[in-house]
Amino acid sequence: MVRAICDVLWSGEMEPPKSNPSFDARDKWPKCDTIGFIRDQSNCGSCWAVSAAETMSDRLCVQSGQTIIRNLSDTDILACCGSYCGRGCEGGWPIKAWEYIMKHGICTGGRYRQKGVCKPYSFHPCGYHPGQTYYGDCPRHTWATPKCEKFCRRGYHIPYEKDKYYGASAYVVSKNEKDIRREIWKNGPVQAGYYVYEDFRFYRGGIYKHQWGAQTGGHAVKIIGWGKAMVNGTDTPYWLIANSWNVKWGEKGYFRMIRGENNCNLESMIYAGTMKV
Repeated sequence: MVRAICDVLWSGEMEPPKSNPSFDARDKWPKCDTIGFIRDQSNCGSCWAVSAAETMSDRLCVQSGQTIIRNLSDTDILACCGSYCGRGCEGGWPIKAWEYIMKHGICTGGRYRQKGVCKPYSFHPCGYHPGQTYYGDCPRHTWATPKCEKFCRRGYHIPYEKDKYYGASAYVVSKNEKDIRREIWKNGPVQAGYYVYEDFRFYRGGIYKHQWGAQTGGHAVKIIGWGKAMVNGTDTPYWLIANSWNVKWGEKGYFRMIRGENNCNLESMIYAGTMKV
């Protein structure tokens, strides 16, 4: 199976309750179905756009009091942000995606060929996944970045410009672990970048901590919560993270990474923003 490790290009508030060592945004905002929506980036290095669109969707729902529940289009950012955001399917800057939608907005999206949205994802999942439609294998090389189209898919009744939602702010969150938890608790999931090493390709479950291997690239994901679990008799803190490699990967599309150690530089690359509602 071909799967892209996308090159991420680097460049006194409410507190989480101390009595609760775990948090899952899906539980705090249960009507925001977008939080639990696992995407599949296929063989395109679009993680920077996919995880941005995921986080924007969640924050739109949270800020609207769980009344605006729309998956926003990763393809719209991927195709239309251009060189401002990076190199499309060859990687991009997560924070630039947030800045882009403040001026240009982002339309609705969803899975490959999904109906009822403006711009579903451009590429089909790679290979066979039990219980899912098989569209075929992916090319060995990455997909070409899709062209920017200023219209919605045929049959969708809302014009492209009227389908858009806009960002109100874009910012980098402090690398302090407590500040990251506070941000998620107060405003919803955050986008995160991290360095990928050879040992990550063997992840199947549990709490990931880099142990061996060379750096193979960068990746961007969405953090939705945190917790603790026993590992070799030690109570180990972790981040709960949504990946974009299909629900059949990892822990049903999620993985856990050790928390508080800036593992793979994850806690140094946290991005977020607010949406206009």
